[in-house]
Amino acid sequence: MDTLTRMRAFIDVVDAEGFSAAARKIGRSKALLSKYVRELEDEVGALLLNRTTRQFSLTEAGHAYYGRALEIIRDIDSLRDSVRDASGEIGGRLRLTAPRSYADAVIGEPLIAFAKAYPDVRLDVHLDDRFVDLVEEGFDLAIRIARLEDSSMIARRLADFTLTVCASPEAIERFGLPERPEDLSKKPCICDTNGRWRNNWPFYGPNEETISVPVSGPIEVNSPVVARKALVEHLGFGMLPRFAVREDLSAGRLVSVMDDYMARDGGIYAVYPHRRYLPARVRALVDFLADWHKRNGAES
Repeated sequence: MDTLTRMRAFIDVVDAEGFSAAARKIGRSKALLSKYVRELEDEVGALLLNRTTRQFSLTEAGHAYYGRALEIIRDIDSLRDSVRDASGEIGGRLRLTAPRSYADAVIGEPLIAFAKAYPDVRLDVHLDDRFVDLVEEGFDLAIRIARLEDSSMIARRLADFTLTVCASPEAIERFGLPERPEDLSKKPCICDTNGRWRNNWPFYGPNEETISVPVSGPIEVNSPVVARKALVEHLGFGMLPRFAVREDLSAGRLVSVMDDYMARDGGIYAVYPHRRYLPARVRALVDFLADWHKRNGAES
């Protein structure tokens, strides 16, 4: 058994945070993965993992080995990809991270469309609303919805992104139409806690000054899908990505308010690390997403 196979098994176990989870993910037995890691530890002469029936953690040596092993495996995979790219093939595993709101809303459709168009590419999609370190955590690509500040990454803008405060016509009739952002502090509000603002909604005044309005209401939930449903059921006002309620706004089920106070400089970006050889599958997905957003008018 070669060192690279053992090394890949070790990385799979660490990434999955356990032997059982790794075995399920890659389709190999827990016993085989345990054997590979044990052989790797014998080879390097150090304990890499602390493992008991209830706990799993890296040793100090394991931390150091994992970082270098990840770099080596990436270099080998990059070399393989460059050879494959030269032959015109597009395939392999692509690790992608995206916010839950991106995939939960209709705008997540291009990922499914890409999988159908490129059957030889295996998409490994991780939905996570926290900020993910692509290099440290081994991701090929991230979808980010924000103002970009990380200059160490390459970013391609896919679509505009705007927030909207909205409510159903019935809710507006019942609770009254807010005329200024501050009025919302006295209205029932549905809080999508995925947003960084949580219960303090951000607005912009006529001189671009930031206005933070504390809000509260009957529901707080970390899902724009559930928050949208609460709005359609007339429970109050909500601040959501426009893409999450676009169809409701067009159909008149929801009405947008406070538009003059919303920021307009956000975007949806495809972000990936600087690499000497960018795998063809990553380039293909970025191009596919950009084209899909353009064709579908996915203003967000």
